[in-house]
Amino acid sequence: MSSELTHPAMHEAPPRPGTQVLGFSSTRLSYPNGTLALDGVDLTVRAGEFVSVVGPSGCGKSSLLRIASGLESATGGYAQVGANRIGYVFQDPTLLPWRTVRDNVALLAELDHVPKAERYRRAREAIELVGLTGFEDQLPRMLSGGMRMRASLARSLSVDPELFLFDEPFGALDEITRERLGDEITELFATRRFAGLFITHSVAEAVYLSTRVAVMSPRPGRIVAEFEVPFEFPRRPEIRYTHAFTDLASRVSQSLRGIHA
Repeated sequence: MSSELTHPAMHEAPPRPGTQVLGFSSTRLSYPNGTLALDGVDLTVRAGEFVSVVGPSGCGKSSLLRIASGLESATGGYAQVGANRIGYVFQDPTLLPWRTVRDNVALLAELDHVPKAERYRRAREAIELVGLTGFEDQLPRMLSGGMRMRASLARSLSVDPELFLFDEPFGALDEITRERLGDEITELFATRRFAGLFITHSVAEAVYLSTRVAVMSPRPGRIVAEFEVPFEFPRRPEIRYTHAFTDLASRVSQSLRGIHA
């Protein structure tokens, strides 16, 4: 089966709510060394959906994001991207150490040749959204891990993404900081309603952030189960301790344990 990655023309209007923004159909990815990372992945993300993917280590979760962003090409099946602007938050903040928070956040707009006044206006708005006002002139080494990740998030927000890709961005953070940033992501999603694809090892995090949770099999990865998350946005932190939340998290965990078995 031939591979295909399609993107919309840059002049097209942003996707309407419910429109498919990202689609994988029988997607396969085989690396040059012979490793088969993905085999037969079927998954869609629509405008206004936040989909989290959980699965065992090495199952190909991050490979999905790399295909969606164009960093990798599928070797079989299809991957369709219906977004003009894509934000990508990596596992590491990937900030340039010699640039201030303001200049790091403005980087993507600078690379797109956006005029200076406009890119700094966007940076200022994004910095405010993630709660870093007052730290604009700080270098990354002067920030905590959580603040560096906020700066990375602001950098992607500055392009006003229609599709937001998250590759385990909170994995290295302590639990309190991780939950706090999760709260901020849900607030941003509630106001912006971008299409989101979030990779995580944490079932509780996946359920809290998402409108839908997808479970991947061990390598070669494929989607083996999906769970709708019925809770309204914006979400209150206390929902994590309700029976409905713990019941859904338990069902996702049981699905993961089943594929391991």
